Amino acid sequence: MSIKNGILTLLFLQKNHGYELKLELESHLGVKGKINPGQIYTTLDRLIRDQLVLSVGMDDQERKLYEITTEGKKELENWLLEPVPYHSTKEDFHFKWNCARKIDFEQEKKMLDQQKAMIMKDVMELTKFKTEFLLQGDENRYLLITGTLLHLEADLNWINQVENRNRPKF
Repeated sequence: MSIKNGILTLLFLQKNHGYELKLELESHLGVKGKINPGQIYTTLDRLIRDQLVLSVGMDDQERKLYEITTEGKKELENWLLEPVPYHSTKEDFHFKWNCARKIDFEQEKKMLDQQKAMIMKDVMELTKFKTEFLLQGDENRYLLITGTLLHLEADLNWINQVENRNRPKF
């Protein structure tokens, strides 16, 4: 996730202070989102330097308030319209598996079993959250987790295909 664009998104909605931005970003990240406060303030400093955000005074609790600029809105719009290629740790695993095949790694089955176990653990955890979000009426998080679960299901299917095929000899 881009902290920069997350901050721009939140400031597009309203002026805010750093700590509230941190809390909101963590809320949007959901399950695994713990952000270092220093990362928020460092990013805010860069956004101010790049004239995408302004510091516009203090709130009633003496916390510095930030506001998005017109240039910041343009930057956010450009980012939102940019297509996102599919990248994930799956690509790292595909590379690792391919290397294992290339050297005729004797523990390939163990490697695949461990990967499946990790995926299943994630599936179980995310399914629990998916149910909670459905019951809470949180449609956005429900749909995001559903998408992640579909990717994990595809990864499991791929591993099963690998396991069920005869290994070609090179």
